Amino acid sequence: MVDRRALELKAKLFRGFADPSRLAILEVLRRGPCTVGELAERTGLTLTNVSNHLRCLRDCGLVSRERAAQFVRYSLSDERIAVLLGLAEDVLAETAWGVAACPRYEPAVWQSDAVGVDDGRASCDD
Repeated sequence: MVDRRALELKAKLFRGFADPSRLAILEVLRRGPCTVGELAERTGLTLTNVSNHLRCLRDCGLVSRERAAQFVRYSLSDERIAVLLGLAEDVLAETAWGVAACPRYEPAVWQSDAVGVDDGRASCDD
């Protein structure tokens, strides 16, 4: 028998990853710790949107923060989050056409048309 409560919790975890804005933030943090301003610059989100999403991600235990002098730097709370994001890329390398064509999944709504992640070569520590 499938553990319904465990499935519901797992579904809730994946809803956190399903938001494009939160996913963009997690992708940037995958490359290293960042401040809110750095995250806004690298994702194209507003400072307010980044702050709101970081609060959600912190409340869910996906990111942590550390005060460094006058700044607060955010990072992934567990290296397995970065691994999970990498595994998603691996799966998409084989299934992107099907996922993109699937009529059963509604496209995610972006909070900003400018939301995006840089080319992956730079981190906030650069």
